[in-house]
Amino acid sequence: MASWARLAFRWRCLLRTGRAAEGHRRLSGCSSTAQGCRGFAPLALLPSRNDVLPWRLQAYRHACGESCSPPGSAKDGSFSSPESNLPSPVKQEQAKAETLPDLNAKIPYEDWDDIPPSCALEEISEEEAVQIIAEPLLPLQSSTLRDYVDHSETLAKLVHLGVDLSQVEKRQKAGQLLLTLDFEKDIRKILLFLKDVGVEDNQLGPFLTKNPYILAEDLEALESRVAYLKSKKFGKAEIAQMVSRAPYLLLFSVERLDNRLGFFKNELGLSVKKTKDLVIRLPRLLTGKLEPVKENLQVCQIELGFQRNEIQEIVFKIPKILTASKKRLRQTFDYLHNIMGIPHHMLTRFPQVFNSKLLRMKERHMFLTFLGRAQYDPAQPSYISLDQLVSLPDEVFCTEIAKASIQDFEKFLKTL
Repeated sequence: MASWARLAFRWRCLLRTGRAAEGHRRLSGCSSTAQGCRGFAPLALLPSRNDVLPWRLQAYRHACGESCSPPGSAKDGSFSSPESNLPSPVKQEQAKAETLPDLNAKIPYEDWDDIPPSCALEEISEEEAVQIIAEPLLPLQSSTLRDYVDHSETLAKLVHLGVDLSQVEKRQKAGQLLLTLDFEKDIRKILLFLKDVGVEDNQLGPFLTKNPYILAEDLEALESRVAYLKSKKFGKAEIAQMVSRAPYLLLFSVERLDNRLGFFKNELGLSVKKTKDLVIRLPRLLTGKLEPVKENLQVCQIELGFQRNEIQEIVFKIPKILTASKKRLRQTFDYLHNIMGIPHHMLTRFPQVFNSKLLRMKERHMFLTFLGRAQYDPAQPSYISLDQLVSLPDEVFCTEIAKASIQDFEKFLKTL
C-alpha cells in the first residue's frame, strides 16, 4: 500500500497548489501564495480513503483547466503569473507536484505486495474467463457417500484401505460420522491400535466396514477394554481372533463385558475356563442380545426335555445352538427324536446334528430305511453314527454307509 500512499500525498499537494493560485488571483497578493497553500486547503477538499483515485485525478484536471490557468492580462498587459513570484524551492516542489504519475507505468517487483486485490466486479476478457477453472460444488445433502469421495481426503484413504462405503452408509449415522473425522488426527491412531491388537492389514477395511463407529471411540477406553480381557487370561492371539470375528466387541465397556462373562458362567453353570473357551469360539455371544439366548435355553430345557448337564454339554460343543432359530431347533429335534428314534443322550453326544440341514438328514434317513440299514443304536450291529449320517459327502455316504451307488441314491431322490 506504500505506492498508493505516495500517490495520495502528491494529489494533496496538487490540490493545495491549485487553491493557492486561485486565492492569489482573488486577493492579488503574490507574496502570500505559499502561506495560503499551506493553510487554506480544508480537510473537506482532500481525497478520502473511500474515493476512487483515478476519478479524483480526472476531476482535478478539469478544475485546473478552469481555475488554475493564468488569468488574462490587465489592460496594459503587464499582469504576471503568480507562479513567477514564488521562491525557487517552492517552484521546484510545484514542478514535482505538477508531474502527474503515470497510472499505466509498471510497478516494481518490491511493491507487488502492496497492490490491493482485484475487485470481484472487475471486468475481464473472454480469454481470461475461459481460463478460470471452477471447483465442483460440494453437495449440501446426499444419500450416498460416493458424492463426497472426491472432496474428502478421509473418505479417499478409507476407500484405498478397503472400506466399502456403500455398506457403511447403510448403518445409522455412520456416513455422517466419517464426514466429520480427520484421517491423520482421528483415524490413524485407531488403525495403529487395531494392528497392535492383532487385526491383519488386509482385514482393516472389512473390519471398519462392519464397525465404523470404533473410529469415534476414545483410545484410552479401547485400551482399557483390551487390558480387561488380558486380565481374564485371554491371550493376545485369542483377543485378536475375538476382535476380528466380533468387530463390535471393543465398543462394550469393561463393566458390560464383565457382566456378559458372568451371565454365561452362571446361567450355564460353566467353569471359568469353559466360559472363556465358549466366548473365544463364538465371541458374538458377548455382543449380541441376551433375550434370544435365554429363550433358546428355555426351549432346550422345557420343550425339548434336556437336562441342565446335557444343555451344558451341548452348548459347550455347539455354541451356535444358543443363537439358532427356535423353529429350526424344534423341527430338527422332532424329526431326530420322534421319527428316527434318537434318545436325548445320543443327541447330547452328537449335538452337531442341530447344525446340519434337515432336508439332507431326511433324504439319507429315508434312503437307509429303504435299504433296511437305518440302525442308530450303538449296541446293535451295523450301527450308523449320527456324525456319519450328516457329515460325509454323498459319494462316501453311499459307498461306505449305505453300501450303494450314487446313481441309486439319485434315482431314489427322484421318487420322493
